[in-house]
Amino acid sequence: MDKSAILMFFFLALFIACDSSQTSSGSKEMATRPNIVLIIGDDIGYSDIGCYGSEIHTPNLDRLAQEGIRFRHFYNMAKCNPTRSSMITGLYQGDSTNAISFASLLHDAGYSTIMSGKEHFDSWVPQDCYFAPTFDHSFTFWATTEYFVPPADTFQRPFYLEGKKISATDIEADIIPKYKTDFITDYAVRWLNEVIEDEDPFFLLLPYHAAHYPLQARPEDIAKYRGRYRAGWDQIREERYEKMLRTGVLAEDTRLSPPESNTNRFRKASANDFPEIRAAFPVYRPWVELSEADKDKKDLEMAVFAAMIDRMDQNIGRIIKAVEEAGKMENTIFLFFSDNGSCPFDSNVDFDIPPGPAESYRCLSPPWANVGNTPFRLYKQNGHEGGAKTHFIARYPPMIQTNTFSDEIGHVVDIFPTIIDLANLSYPETYGKKKPRPLDGRSLVPALSGDHLEGDPYFISGTSEAFRMFRKGDWKIVRQNNDPWELYNLRSDPTELNNLAESERNIYEKLISEYNAR
Repeated sequence: MDKSAILMFFFLALFIACDSSQTSSGSKEMATRPNIVLIIGDDIGYSDIGCYGSEIHTPNLDRLAQEGIRFRHFYNMAKCNPTRSSMITGLYQGDSTNAISFASLLHDAGYSTIMSGKEHFDSWVPQDCYFAPTFDHSFTFWATTEYFVPPADTFQRPFYLEGKKISATDIEADIIPKYKTDFITDYAVRWLNEVIEDEDPFFLLLPYHAAHYPLQARPEDIAKYRGRYRAGWDQIREERYEKMLRTGVLAEDTRLSPPESNTNRFRKASANDFPEIRAAFPVYRPWVELSEADKDKKDLEMAVFAAMIDRMDQNIGRIIKAVEEAGKMENTIFLFFSDNGSCPFDSNVDFDIPPGPAESYRCLSPPWANVGNTPFRLYKQNGHEGGAKTHFIARYPPMIQTNTFSDEIGHVVDIFPTIIDLANLSYPETYGKKKPRPLDGRSLVPALSGDHLEGDPYFISGTSEAFRMFRKGDWKIVRQNNDPWELYNLRSDPTELNNLAESERNIYEKLISEYNAR
């Protein structure tokens, strides 16, 4: 072979090697795209899980926190439907001409997409962002339904399997009697096991209904907590606050807000039955003023609520086990948050039936909801921190250092850009016939890695204009019941105890102007 032939052979071999290397690298990039598990709690307060201060047994969420990162500051939209609407679209508000779902982008990129749980959106969210059209597999129900199936009263709503309406008797459940938190997970695990061994990555969305009212739980779970809450809401709240300080969930100079009644004037009782009880329901009373009989009733109420969270955590453990047994924990990112703060609404149907069984339809009393939102003020729907701030946990070993905290500020609108960033996808300028509006959120990936987030964004929460909040930097304006705006500096006053609307008038008016101009 002459010299020119040798050189030609050499360069040809080098070209093939380089091309092979690029192909291998591209395949590796696809193979290392993370699987994503996104879990949402419902009406669970900031301190209602163990790793954020609770006495409730949540070992699986605690494990994710221990092996990952906890955000101290993460906002929702203060109510179920606006939170889910902003999460799935990455927008504070939108319309059918510009909103798209990140689930569709993941599906188009080769992800197997699975959803099992609650669906509830604002009217501006287009139906092509709903779960059935955007997921390979879906089991859904809209808004509030009972936990035991078939339900005992007339408030039942339909379930949908793969987009088709099914009866309660058609639900496939591994445990009888059928209980929603369990069979939501049954479907998720069944579909997860179908795809988990594939080379393609998977995305699992698991929006639980727990621990939204009605307070219904399995007897064996209730029994774990019966009597634990005889100590009373004042003592339990103090215990959680001290644990949060001790474990680093709260900065050491954070003050505990005083207990409050439910001051929401727009949320009225659902009926005129039991007028004396309904009149007292939204009002805070010191625990020592309750009779022994009332203490026992309130102990049961909180025991059922705790049992609902406990059962949710047990089912999260089933998801972790499936991923772990498949050897996919290293390349799976777990994310967990709740859609708003704890809920004190009076939607009780019959006070004669105690909380727990399928026949009951009861809600959590405001003082217990106040415990859930420790150390913050107010509740679900409010733009105050008690309604608008949630826990946020992320676990992903290749990126996240174990047992860490972040003081970066996140928001539910950041979920969309974070997930497509993790999946190495770009936000499209056009999608079908749509021209999507720029996302309102930003990727949290730098914060997951322990870095600072760039930019100076604003944050919005509160379920409506009557309860809106607007935060920019350390400053926040917030109002309730359409009353005048209040002003707080959250760096020095994270529990909103000192309204600075009069003393910091320039900042106050500037923030109102910025909010109105957004």
